[in-house]
Amino acid sequence: MSCITKQRVGKYTYLYESTSYRDTDGKPRNKKVRIGKLNLITGKPIYNQEYFDRMADAGTPIKIVPTETIANIEVNTFVLSAVDTLRDYGVFYLLQSIATKIGLEQVLSNSIPAFWKEIFMLSCYLISSDKPVMYCEDWITSNESLNVGSMSSQRISELLVSFGKKEREAFYQLWCGHITEQEYMALDITSVSSYSELITECEWGYNRDHENLPQINLCMLFGEDSKLPVFQTVYSGSLKDVSTLPNTLAEVTTLIGNKKVMIVMDKGFFSTKNINTLLSDYESCRFLISMPFTCGFAKKQVESECKDIDQISNTILTSGTPIRGIHKVRVWGTKGKKLHTHILFNPEKALKERNNLYGYVTWLKELALREPNNSKHSADISKYLIVRKSEKSGYTVNIREDIIEHELSTAGWVVLISNHIDNTQKAHDIYRTKDVVEKGFWKYKNSLGMDRLHVHSNERMHNKTFVTFISLIMMSYIHKVMKEKKLYRKMTFDKLLLTLAKIKVITINGKRVIHPLTKEQATIFKSFDIELP
Repeated sequence: MSCITKQRVGKYTYLYESTSYRDTDGKPRNKKVRIGKLNLITGKPIYNQEYFDRMADAGTPIKIVPTETIANIEVNTFVLSAVDTLRDYGVFYLLQSIATKIGLEQVLSNSIPAFWKEIFMLSCYLISSDKPVMYCEDWITSNESLNVGSMSSQRISELLVSFGKKEREAFYQLWCGHITEQEYMALDITSVSSYSELITECEWGYNRDHENLPQINLCMLFGEDSKLPVFQTVYSGSLKDVSTLPNTLAEVTTLIGNKKVMIVMDKGFFSTKNINTLLSDYESCRFLISMPFTCGFAKKQVESECKDIDQISNTILTSGTPIRGIHKVRVWGTKGKKLHTHILFNPEKALKERNNLYGYVTWLKELALREPNNSKHSADISKYLIVRKSEKSGYTVNIREDIIEHELSTAGWVVLISNHIDNTQKAHDIYRTKDVVEKGFWKYKNSLGMDRLHVHSNERMHNKTFVTFISLIMMSYIHKVMKEKKLYRKMTFDKLLLTLAKIKVITINGKRVIHPLTKEQATIFKSFDIELP
């Protein structure tokens, strides 16, 4: 015997066909199948098409009586047709318009024609919702979408093994060719952890989030001008940043063909071997990279300029307090290759680091006098202090002044090297713009649910990171426009989506009626230079 029951989950009330029966042991059992939900505005049932079809096949078709008589349809009145099709419209319209505007939709459909719609809609869901992908089916039901069916958990699982490396590389090649002109690309790497033991590329290594879990390393390139992600690749979790550079460059140069590569990197990618490779094997690659002070070359630049750099002629303008900088051409290596070297000094940062270290060491000295065998700070005590025990006067503590001064000798200093940038102000500005990729990683993990790999195979891992990459492209474009048009003064990213989600679309006797836009909603679309729906 069957009956229809209701169950509330969050803001929705779902309808289930509940069938009672007895198992082989004679025990009563109950089977529930979801057949629809209640409309949020009218409270009327919205049945799944599968339920209509099943009832028709069984000889008991459902007759839906219109809940309202449609006489005069006013602009801001919602009406329901025989089958209720009221859906959220604004967010989908924005994301699809953005994808068309920046060429993403065309690149995606050309590179993965069989599954691009499903990939695109799953990417839209990741941007619009903070829930796991298992709830994508509910989101598709209540939102305007491309014709992708129900997008159930099973279908998403099948989607993530339906395409592979060939399709992903086809996308990256088309996307790189579409977006990269002569802009600099910021290169960086992050860790994504996983509990799964079935992803072979998850290995133990340096975890940037300080999590005690195996991980993959995700390397990504961002355009500094476009503020959009250009390319990503996955490496085993045990690899260090510095060892990934040659492979990444090989992949990128293959993808973009004859175009020049211009890459900005932090000191994590620096090694003498990498610089030699860039200068010999990748002569067409223009680069700007920060040097660590473990490198003797960087230390020599600071030593040679520390006395004379604090002059007005060396002023470098920043978004905050001006700093100092100077350009020198230096010989690199035994082959006589020349590099543009930019030595930068921030007096305020140097003073702050000095004061912080002085204060910390003074506190350590007092601690050592009270607790000379303190285990928690034993490493720093032995590093900065000399502790002696005397039978007459107890413990004596002296500060290791030489260690302090050696550590502070590079405080506030940055050394950048390049094979083509000969202006220090320009080098500084380009390097500081590198934080675009760091912000991208933050959005990748915190807004798109990639703080963990919730998959259990290599292929699904690669394809999930790919779908998230598509989401990141659209999300990065939204952030770029919001910043340029000063929308952040009026709303947050989430508020923008919530505002657009209030735009509804309903189908009445085959005609689509869109809810009228408020002034705030119209302002958003105009800021993105998108035609009002």
